[in-house]
Amino acid sequence: MSSDETAEAAQIVKDANGDLGKIRTLYKNNENKREELKKAMESNNAEEVRKISDEIVYLINDGASAGKSAIEKIQKAQEMQINEDYREYLSLKEESLTRTLEAFENYRQAARALRDNYDPKNKLLREKIKEEFKTRSENYRKIMETARDYSNRANELAKDAARRQNQ
Repeated sequence: MSSDETAEAAQIVKDANGDLGKIRTLYKNNENKREELKKAMESNNAEEVRKISDEIVYLINDGASAGKSAIEKIQKAQEMQINEDYREYLSLKEESLTRTLEAFENYRQAARALRDNYDPKNKLLREKIKEEFKTRSENYRKIMETARDYSNRANELAKDAARRQNQ
């Protein structure tokens, strides 16, 4: 029962990394959309704001699906008989993904609010929605920074563990 399943867990994590590749691609697409959306809002182009917001909502939904799949795989790997360094690495990786999903959910909510409520003719509502978008976008950036920090810590831990193993 005490056999080391770290190699099998690593294979599961490799599968999870495939999901993460999908998220990275979607993230890059999302960053382009953010600028497009800002320009549409600056020009008070309601049709374009709604169109881009709708695209963002669907991009994020796709990314969330891949992210949840990756988290499930990482959790499965954590349940295996693995060494403690690898367990800590997986824990940090899971936390990074959880934060990333939280950030994207924040941004998805901002995009939904714009898609459903943006009206350049209603100044009060427009300003309220723009402010909500700005706040949620800032929260998105902050949470993504935290997610990247967890990811960097996981990567450093993996490098340290590999160095110790090679000594």
